[in-house]
Order: sequence, then C-alpha cells, then structure tokens
Amino acid sequence: MKTLFLLLFLLFLGATSPVMAEGATKVPLPPTYRYRLTLKDKGGSPYSVRHPEAFLSPKSIERRRRMGLAVDAHDLPVSPQYLEAIRKTGARIFNCSKWNNTVQVEVDDSLFVHTLRTLPFVTDILLVYASPDSVSLHDTTKRRHEIVADTVSSTHYYGMSQQQVAQLRLDSLHARGLRGSGVTVAVIDGGFYNADVIPAFKDTRILGVKNFARPDSSVFAEHPHGMMVLSCIAPDMPHRLVGTAPEASFYLLQSEDTWFEYRGEEDNWCAALEYADSVGADIVTSSLGYTHFDTPEATLRYEWLDGHHELNSRSASLAASRGMVLCNSAGNEGDGRWKKIGFPADAHDILAVGAVDDSGANTVFSSIGYSADHRVKPDVMARGAAAALLHTDGTVTTANGTSFACPIMAGAVACLCQAFPHLRPADIMNAVRQSGNSCSQPNEVYGYGVPNMLEAYHLLRTVR
Repeated sequence: MKTLFLLLFLLFLGATSPVMAEGATKVPLPPTYRYRLTLKDKGGSPYSVRHPEAFLSPKSIERRRRMGLAVDAHDLPVSPQYLEAIRKTGARIFNCSKWNNTVQVEVDDSLFVHTLRTLPFVTDILLVYASPDSVSLHDTTKRRHEIVADTVSSTHYYGMSQQQVAQLRLDSLHARGLRGSGVTVAVIDGGFYNADVIPAFKDTRILGVKNFARPDSSVFAEHPHGMMVLSCIAPDMPHRLVGTAPEASFYLLQSEDTWFEYRGEEDNWCAALEYADSVGADIVTSSLGYTHFDTPEATLRYEWLDGHHELNSRSASLAASRGMVLCNSAGNEGDGRWKKIGFPADAHDILAVGAVDDSGANTVFSSIGYSADHRVKPDVMARGAAAALLHTDGTVTTANGTSFACPIMAGAVACLCQAFPHLRPADIMNAVRQSGNSCSQPNEVYGYGVPNMLEAYHLLRTVR
C-alpha cells in the first residue's frame, strides 16, 4: 500500500494479521477500465432543492435545518437522463459524485472511450483505473471468528486508551456525560475485518455498512485497518479499552481498494462521503489519503494541494457546508519522499489531523504543511504513536499512524457535537483549533497543536 495511511501496522502490532497470514495465490483479472466522466450540467433532472426528501434522509434534512444550512444545487443527484444515456452505450455505472457532477463508468475495452466521447453532455474524460493482469490473493479460509480472543484488564478505567483520552482533556467531557450519544459518525476506510465478531463491538451502534470499492464484497472480510480505526472511537470496555465516543452511532463505509492504488479510489471516496451526508452523519472520519498511485501517469503534484484541484479535496471542502465535521488523517509521509500532507487533507473547512506521542511531540512520520495556498496544515494533533486499539483477534494492542490520531480526534469532536448540536461545523472546528496548545503560533508541523477539549467546550458555550 503506497498512498493509504495504513502506516506499517503489521510491523507495529508485533503480529501478522490473519488476512495476510497465509501464502498468496496469483489470480488473473479480466481487462477492465474505469473512466471519470465530467458532466456539463444536471439537465433533465426531476429533482428539486425544494423537495430534498427525494434524495436526502430526514436526518440529513433535519441537520441542515437545525444549523440553518440550505440544500443547494450540489445536493441534486446526477441527472438520471444522462445516466440512462450512458448505460445505453454499454458502459456500466460504477458510482457517481453529485457534488462534482461526475460519473465513474466501467468498460472492458479501452477503445470504448471513443464512444464515451460522443456523448454531448460529457465535458471531460479521465482514465482512473486499468486492471492489472493479476492480483495476489491471500488464503482467508480460516473462519474469522475462530481467531477472536479475550484481552487483558487494566487498573485504569480507560484501560490502555487512558493517555490518548487524557491528552485531549476529553475525560472531563466524558465525566459530564458527553460520550457521543445521539451523534452519528461515518468511518470511511479500507475494510473492517472482524468488526462484526469482535466482542468489543458487540454493543456498538452500527447503523449500516456499504462497500464502494467492491460492492459485492463484505466490509467485514477484507482488510483490518477500518476496524482498527473504529476501535479508537467505539469500544466501551472499562479497564480494557474505552474509545473517545463510545456512545456514538456508526456507518462503516469502505471506499479503498486494498489490492492496489488507482485514481478511481478518489471517486469511491467522494461517493462514500456523499452517502454519509445523505444518511445524516454528523461526523466523518477518514484515515485515507493520496500522494501517488501505482501508475506513473497519475502522479500528483505539490502545487495541487489547494483544497480544490483533486476530486476528493473538492468534495471534502464541501462537507462543512452540508453540516458535517470532516476529520482526515494528515498522512504518514513526514519521513518519506513526499513529506507533505496528502489529498484530501489539503481541503478547506476540515480538520486534518497529525500525530504526536505521549509527551505531545510530533512523530517523525506525521506529514507536514502548509497547503499550497499557504493555509495552516495540519490543523490539529492527537495521539498517533503507540495509539491503543484492537487487533483482528479482539485483543488490545498499539499501533502507529496518523490513521489513528484522526479517529481519536473525531470521537472527541463527536462529544462536542453532542453538547452543541445546533452549532455549525465551522464553530466546532474553530473552537477545537483555538484550544490547541500551539494556537498562538500555528505552524506547518503542529498546526494549532493538541486541543484541550474542555477549553473548546467552554469556548463553544459562548457561541450563539
């Protein structure tokens, strides 16, 4: 994995994931190509902003109403008339982004692009995926539930998560009964292996799951990274592991294809984010990001880190105006060749989260800013060195990465959203930044620093 923020989790867990444990078998793949079609408008659409109930859930509409946010043209679905015309060419619709007015289509022959170019409503076509000749698949015949084990106890109420909770002063909010109750968190990731059988998630409120990368595959049977991310927020196991928002509700959304990296994963991510909006999520946490792809022609550039150039960055920059707080990993390129934050951590109006250790010092791997248009990035920091979380067998362990700093922060933000459900994302995020220990001199390494969530809570009490 090259562009995911799945930072070397196999090394730091001290054990091999059962997903990767057995020998790999090469499986041939049929030729498949995916193209991103940009459409000129939403012509012929039967939808109207005056009737959002046709394309948004009651919870999504209520969130906008509560915050005084309007439904606008971005929210209108891609034109069904155009989609039908695309289908008639023989191309398969893989997913859509209504916010970007794009469609990702799948075909079996690269020459089919000439047919797609004849569609009068298509303004641009970009190849975003070309299947390799084969893929190496690992033997996962061992039944998943057989590996689940028990875990050790701790004398502290929070168990192994005590330091990462206390570092944010989040225990003070928990003591006030603010544990994420009534808040919906969407986790966009690369797979949630065993999250359906690990006892720590038995009482977790999972409202739904959806796989945007491989729609016919279970999100629970592939990669463990999303499960590990979820385990930073959701568990409620006193003296073992207590997450940052254990009373929140969750949607588990897989957008990442964990076999290889290609530009179409940005499209999958956008579709997942829009789905999170449509079902009424309040918080989105995403430990995914991109700096390069497996194909050299899809190279990304530093100057594009402006929050608008890349498809997923454009979508991320719209999340707050829909009423969602988006937390995204800054990236793990600090000691790599790229160094900088990835896409969509460059987005406007989100919290890009970097990683610190237990003393509050930045980790060597945490990606740095600024954005290309000179905004402070990362925004804030949380524990990402030896972060406490769950292994695929259900035991408590630790791992490194901004992948885990991000959900730790997202859960903390969920507690603030519980306390102030009427406040807009901009208010919440501003208070989080202003409570950071570097807020007086934000910089490209720490951003605004490690937030004090109790201070953020008191700042928000003054907002009207």
